[in-house]
Amino acid sequence: MLFSITGKHVEITDAMRQHAQDKAGKLPKYYDSINKVEVIVDGSESSTPVVEVIATGEHSKIFVAKERGADVYACIDLAVHKVERQLTKKKGIERENKHGE
Repeated sequence: MLFSITGKHVEITDAMRQHAQDKAGKLPKYYDSINKVEVIVDGSESSTPVVEVIATGEHSKIFVAKERGADVYACIDLAVHKVERQLTKKKGIERENKHGE
């Protein structure tokens, strides 16, 4: 799985990079076909940074979550959690369609 983290008007520290990589590394557990995860931290808007997590799967399936808050680490956690819910829902729908009548 490819992982990238980008900072817009924000310096990405090693701790931020490691935290985001640890959290994003758990996403394939929820949906097997995740190929790439991008984390974008945007500090240009007002005083609160915006964290966006984009997970790309096979067959051009894209899952996106945005979170805004004062703490970047908490925003990463919440955005990854939103993507986890999307992946779980998608996997459930695919399983229902596979075994449906």
